[in-house]
Amino acid sequence: MMKLNEIFQRELSRISLSDIEEREILSHTKFMVESLEKNLIKKKINAEVFVGGSLAKKTLIKKKIQDVDVFIRFDKSEDIEKLSSCFSEINGKLEKVHGSRDYFRLKFKEIIFEIVPVLKVSKPENAENITDLSYFHVSYVTKEIRKNPKLKEDIKLAKSFCYAQNCYGAESYIRGFSGYSLELLVIHYGGFLKFLKSVAQIKDKVVIDPSKFYKNKNDVLESMNESKLDSPIIFVDPTFKQRNALAALSYLTFYEFRDACQKFLKNPNLKYFEEKEVEEDKLIKYAKKRKLEFLKLIIKTDRQEGDIAGTKLYKFYNFLLGEIGGYFKIVKKEFVYNHKQVAIVYLILKSEKEILRKGPPIANPINLAKFKKKYPHAYIKDHKAFAKIKIDFTGKKFIDILKKKYRMVIREMGIVKLDI
Repeated sequence: MMKLNEIFQRELSRISLSDIEEREILSHTKFMVESLEKNLIKKKINAEVFVGGSLAKKTLIKKKIQDVDVFIRFDKSEDIEKLSSCFSEINGKLEKVHGSRDYFRLKFKEIIFEIVPVLKVSKPENAENITDLSYFHVSYVTKEIRKNPKLKEDIKLAKSFCYAQNCYGAESYIRGFSGYSLELLVIHYGGFLKFLKSVAQIKDKVVIDPSKFYKNKNDVLESMNESKLDSPIIFVDPTFKQRNALAALSYLTFYEFRDACQKFLKNPNLKYFEEKEVEEDKLIKYAKKRKLEFLKLIIKTDRQEGDIAGTKLYKFYNFLLGEIGGYFKIVKKEFVYNHKQVAIVYLILKSEKEILRKGPPIANPINLAKFKKKYPHAYIKDHKAFAKIKIDFTGKKFIDILKKKYRMVIREMGIVKLDI
């Protein structure tokens, strides 16, 4: 068994950029920043450009396609609308991304630059949008890393671990850890290993307030907006007391992550840093061996690529699970989103043969009559109606029925394709 330090060193050598790779990214980023600055001057727009995200904090890890966050701080919110005019002299594939505030995605030299307009504010409480806090986030994290340079490597390990556990990202279809929230957690606990050990022991809701904005846990729960408190860890943003940096983290994602932390600590292994791809052949063999039904569904939306499309697809996926789960036992399920407009869903189903549908009480004669009309063989037990329904159709057939029955609902959910 490899020792922890050996595992960490091997993983760091795998995910860390070489000096040449880092210089190349910095060079292309410098060109992008200078081009934007020239265009701002030419258009007589009073704004400043700064690099944010992992590159600015020196916590960037290797990825198939690197992305770099570039922020443009505008003095006036009305000037933000002029951002689209600042790309005239930059050659690259430009895409406008709609969100709480529109921004631009520009592919240049095999790097995805996300160019985000923000309002220049002197105090976080004056922010009009969450992205306006980015400048403060970069300042806080870089300051903490300067105090303890080892944190830079620990943050890289945390990001790699979360990527492998499919819980990296605050997007609605992931509801996991954002890069900034991971940085805060590693900083707070004083390292990657301490972070894993602490998470592995969490049983109840945790409140973390590193800047001590509040008197105690109850003060946080009473003072912060209720909509920001529905997460297993409440981390008061050290740059802004009204923000929970982990508001996007769902209980399901957290429990899966905590389970991975416990397993890793019990049996440390490099496999916990390896991104898992769905192995279709293994799923098919699993289903055949147990005489279960295997389904592969392709779902497509017409909504904007990225978070919006992913959210729509994941919402429809949950709708599907709810409908299918009423007639079949879902033995295994996998949701794979390609970050564009398509998701693939893998399901292994076991037929229930017969299910029991519970109806209204006899005290509700109108609904009782409707239930009996729908299920003629319904019966009364303990003053309630019940009906036994035979399942004499496959999951594939059920999907076909579903497509016809909910055709308009599916379209309203932004789904334009559902194929088996």
